[in-house]
Amino acid sequence: MEVSRQFLRIFIYIFGTLVLVSYMYGLSHASDKEALWGGIPWSQAKFIVPFMFLAAFGFLMYWWVILYQSDASVIADLRWPWGESDGHGGGRLLLAFAMLVIPSALWLEATIYHLDHDYSWTPILVIGVLVLASIGNIMMGLLGYSAWQDDVSGGGAMLVGSILLGIQCILLDCIYWNLKFPW
Repeated sequence: MEVSRQFLRIFIYIFGTLVLVSYMYGLSHASDKEALWGGIPWSQAKFIVPFMFLAAFGFLMYWWVILYQSDASVIADLRWPWGESDGHGGGRLLLAFAMLVIPSALWLEATIYHLDHDYSWTPILVIGVLVLASIGNIMMGLLGYSAWQDDVSGGGAMLVGSILLGIQCILLDCIYWNLKFPW
């Protein structure tokens, strides 16, 4: 199946919007908003917030370069760094985006559910959601790295965008937040 640039744009518009809506909805009904920070005190959290904006900027930079600035043919040529281009780059990009944005839309509700119910399996749900989003971020980085290797116009920006996103998504959310959360 060939995944077109237009399909990817629509996918990100829909699921990217769902991420934002899920955060607004989750924050509107969370019984204890401070508990969502887990074991991270505000003295540390205030330094994490700017990285959230850098992550959003990194995602938008990646998204803009590959879905608007690059030729549509570039998407089909995206490859993993260890593989050859086979015309299925759109599918790889869709998988990476889906692994990032779908779990991201579920994270806050999963966390609220854990806080409200604290079953033995709810930590696995929350950690699993963050791991899936991190895997999607890593996949985006690998595609950006191969685009940079192939001298794709904007490939370096894609790589930088995935790194900016990864600081928040992988280091601060998946690793640090999980380590500090009072499971």
